[in-house]
Amino acid sequence: MNSPLVECVPNFSDGRRPEVLKAIRDTISSVEGVYVMDIHSDADHNRSVITFVGHPQAVEEAAFRMIKKASELIDMENHMGEHPRIGATDVVPFVPISDITMAECVEMAHRLGERVGEKLKIPVFFYEEAALIPERKRLEIVRKGEYEGLKVEIGTVPDRNPDCGPAELGSAGATVIGAREFLIAFNVNLTTDDEEIASKIARTVRQSSGGLPYVKALGMTVDGRAQVSMNLTNFRETPLSRVVETIRGEAEHYGVEIHNSELVGLIPQEAMIDTAVWFTQMDLFSPDQILEQKISSVVGQGEDPDFLESLAAGTPTPGGGSASAYTGAMAAGLVSMVARLTIGKKGYEKVEKQMQNILNDAEDLREDLTLAVATDAEAFIHVMDAYKKPKSDPDREQLIQTATLKAAEVPLGVARKALQVSDLALKTAELGNKNAITDAGAGANLAYVAITCAGYNVRVNLLSLKDVAVKKRLLSELNQLETSALEKIEKLKVILTERGRLF
Repeated sequence: MNSPLVECVPNFSDGRRPEVLKAIRDTISSVEGVYVMDIHSDADHNRSVITFVGHPQAVEEAAFRMIKKASELIDMENHMGEHPRIGATDVVPFVPISDITMAECVEMAHRLGERVGEKLKIPVFFYEEAALIPERKRLEIVRKGEYEGLKVEIGTVPDRNPDCGPAELGSAGATVIGAREFLIAFNVNLTTDDEEIASKIARTVRQSSGGLPYVKALGMTVDGRAQVSMNLTNFRETPLSRVVETIRGEAEHYGVEIHNSELVGLIPQEAMIDTAVWFTQMDLFSPDQILEQKISSVVGQGEDPDFLESLAAGTPTPGGGSASAYTGAMAAGLVSMVARLTIGKKGYEKVEKQMQNILNDAEDLREDLTLAVATDAEAFIHVMDAYKKPKSDPDREQLIQTATLKAAEVPLGVARKALQVSDLALKTAELGNKNAITDAGAGANLAYVAITCAGYNVRVNLLSLKDVAVKKRLLSELNQLETSALEKIEKLKVILTERGRLF
């Protein structure tokens, strides 16, 4: 059983000030267990979308912090942009990814909404699966009239009062919070500047006007081109290819063509594969024919076949810290392997329950360490960004220190988790299937290597840290982790000698 994983895809009403987006991103990243996956900004829409994932509690906390930060930096009184909006943090959807139900995401939305309303005094509306009022299930209904219209009607028109929080708008506007399935945000630009054509095509393709199911669409002008801006709420029922071809046909009707298209945020691999298969008419295609998927299934589920290529490239990231996390994840994978080779096998009935617990813990650690591969690289990028600040910037030194501390804490967290993997590896070596004892030993040694290499990255960052007390505390913990790791390797030799006669 893996740790529950939830995605959050907040939309912010600012796409023109990089420093604002960076401050919001940093706020999200400051929560341990949260990983920023993608950022998309559009100056014409004056809107940004950040995609992040993590453990539900961590994601919920990050969502609250980012709403607070956005409310401090974005003034809706001065906001102008093409995209409909009612608040600084306009929309906050929670999307279940793995080992979490939609009902649990709804509970997350409601808890966050109550907290935002009470602590930040921002009106909150619930939408999609979290809607308390059926009419508010659709986001476009909640956004009707946008910020300016809501400001006039809130507190005076009952239907426009929020689900929680004050019935009045401040400079941060209102926030819409909900839970939904995965959504693809997709725009098609036309070879015309006639917005009316885009609006007519949008009416043809969107579900609410009798068009394609699970498609929401608006026509607008962006950067001098007419654009059909869409949200596809169920790509399996209404594939991307069908949407594009419908728009192409409608465009030809008006004497124009598709200029290009763009993706906002992330898209499931399945959606892109389905689109490619449709356009190439590859009727006998199987997902097993994709090289990367085949490598993943052979080398090991969840491993990134591109990681080693990225590691070997002449770029600063990923580096030793990411490699440490990757190594720790491999160690956890070996522990899971030995546990699975023990469960259900004759002669190991007495330890089956214990092996099941080990398997669960190992899979949780493997997932955490895999995510840490990207987190370590991201932490290093923040350090480089801080050093690039002009020396005249009064905040430069504080930014450097904050980023450096984070860059030390991430590999230290990897070392902690790798030591837990080492514990599990020892248990599987001692109690698990004797035929896989060397795999358990390999797992323990890989965990030891992960701790040692992570330690290098902790120490190199501590060199630049000025807070002596913090430096001393982190170094003390690292020394203890390394000492414990070495002790476990010595214990492993004893176990392997007793059970496998290897020494």
